[in-house]
Amino acid sequence: MPEGPSVRKFHHLVSPFVGQKVVKTGGSSKKLCPAAFQSLWLQATQVHGKKLFLRFDPDEEMEPLSSPQPVQGVWQEQAMDPELALGPSAQESSVGPSGSGEPVPSGSNGSSGLGGQNPLAGAQRWLEVRFGLFGSVWVNDFSRAKKANKRGDWRDPVPRLVLHFGGGGFLAFYSCRMSWSPPPVVDPTCDILSEQFHRGQALEALSQAQPVCCTLLDQRYFSGLGNIIKNEALYRAGIHPLSLGSLLSPPSLEALVDHVVTISTDWLRDKFQGKERHTQIYQKERCPSGHQVMKEMFGPPGGFQRFTWWCPQCQPKLSSEGPQNLLSS
Repeated sequence: MPEGPSVRKFHHLVSPFVGQKVVKTGGSSKKLCPAAFQSLWLQATQVHGKKLFLRFDPDEEMEPLSSPQPVQGVWQEQAMDPELALGPSAQESSVGPSGSGEPVPSGSNGSSGLGGQNPLAGAQRWLEVRFGLFGSVWVNDFSRAKKANKRGDWRDPVPRLVLHFGGGGFLAFYSCRMSWSPPPVVDPTCDILSEQFHRGQALEALSQAQPVCCTLLDQRYFSGLGNIIKNEALYRAGIHPLSLGSLLSPPSLEALVDHVVTISTDWLRDKFQGKERHTQIYQKERCPSGHQVMKEMFGPPGGFQRFTWWCPQCQPKLSSEGPQNLLSS
């Protein structure tokens, strides 16, 4: 799924539509009826880690939250540097002609919301969006097929949800799971892209007696960190992915956290500047020093296993760690 930098960009693509009314809907979602958004007003957006939150209200007289502020005691995302802000005519991958006239699959199925819930009942006004591996948000355009599928045809991806707004633009959401939820409880201290990210909390989590490759993916301490950032940070810090945090020196752990933050912020900056992402170890056959790269799936026992790339020469295993400490599939 997209990592923190990508979801941050999605958030800033959606933000210009805050304060506008939904005038037309479409999409292929069956669990969440697109028609339920008709005539609603997008009042606020929040982002935390890998999740995007959108608030919709039926009352046009409600003032949109145009500036960062607490919402019922929860944290509202800080605005990005204005020099990096994108207007509503931008999209995630490339700039192209408007596709507003293109037919969009209807999502009508007789339901007013997910599982029969009314999105306007009580606090159920927040839409939680979780993106899949190829999830994205497009603005004023639709995603196009870049290659033929396994059947040999060139069918364009079908958006899960399309929202046309009164201002004339539209948003298209791809490869994502959406559900109505209560107001989000957002903690910026564990968000790797937040100015309030708590390094001490992250270091304490990493110092536990478990492989650091597992701790890094724990969203309770490193919200927004995914498999790419994990691999890159471990390589740059010279740490074997299965090293137990309790056996690593404080300077090594501090260097690892430094690389996590640096890689994340640089990646976000590059995305807004339209630069391609360049990795040093992720999905590589050889590291920058020319050594053969190893690849294997690691994860906690009974938990989700993720592909990990590392260089045995640049990231040596600690001599005190025996096979009994290694968690692999």
